[in-house]
Amino acid sequence: MTPTLEDVAKRAKVSTATVSRCLNTPEKVVEATRARVMEAVEALGYSPHFGARVMAAKRTNTIGAIIPTMENAIFAEGLQAFQETLSAAGYDLLLASSSYDPDQEAAQIRSLVARGADGLLLIGHERTAGIEGFLAQRGLPVIVAWAYDPGAVLPSVGFDNYAAMQTLAQEVLAQGHSRIGYITAPVGQNDRTRARMQAIRDAAAGVEVTVREAPYGIEAGAEAFAALMDTARPPTVIMCANDVQAVGALTQAREMGLRVPEDVSITGFDDMALSRVVQPALTTVRVPHNAMGRAAAEMLIGIVERGESPAPVCLETRMMRRASLAPPSS
Repeated sequence: MTPTLEDVAKRAKVSTATVSRCLNTPEKVVEATRARVMEAVEALGYSPHFGARVMAAKRTNTIGAIIPTMENAIFAEGLQAFQETLSAAGYDLLLASSSYDPDQEAAQIRSLVARGADGLLLIGHERTAGIEGFLAQRGLPVIVAWAYDPGAVLPSVGFDNYAAMQTLAQEVLAQGHSRIGYITAPVGQNDRTRARMQAIRDAAAGVEVTVREAPYGIEAGAEAFAALMDTARPPTVIMCANDVQAVGALTQAREMGLRVPEDVSITGFDDMALSRVVQPALTTVRVPHNAMGRAAAEMLIGIVERGESPAPVCLETRMMRRASLAPPSS
């Protein structure tokens, strides 16, 4: 049963008016009372739901989506297809960005629930403790994208990050590379980047692999590349967790007077349009962002409107072999 304002007031031993003040104007409530009310809110999984109050059908025809960042074009591509599919079915999209902060994502989930979202799209399977229970208690339809885990609590439509990167790593090794540098986005609270890094480590067992974490961005990729190459025995190939970091690596290679792929090979991940126009064109992994966005929207609509229980969907990726990868010169 969905908890009510009265349930929270009863548990916290305060009036419903005090609960409302704590949620809407917390600065007007003394700290001890506010702490007691918020403990009750957390324990009961309470969230105000304007949609249930104002719509007889208890539907707002809105879907919420929370992505890690708006700076990454791969999310924009998938969300465009997601929104177009929703719009065709009469739904509006509410979008938020968590900046890769799990606590911020949790707050945004609660906010979207409070705004009456009929369903949510989330990225990856890792959440803060208790948030999946909160969603289950609310009975809110949720789909996870950009990751695939058939054993996870929440259904997903995505791709196998581990298998996709392993295929690329095997191609790198087949070219004869024995010293690999890897530029990864931060791996904390990010199951996708961890899976890609583990794939490289497993494929390259017995091969020297040096890892450098860097924020998402061209400049960060350039700085990480410079650090990896500033050793007595630099890597013969720099693999990157995404195309943007790989473009940064390409840029830095030119700044350092290094030829790609003659002096060092570089690979990316995602197959953004940028990867095909840089020189040399990037060897990378093509991710089906558009298909993923459409499928996620269709799955959510099916749950909201027909109560469907979708099975996890794993979409195929494809390695794109281009000029930035070649056998090492020495």
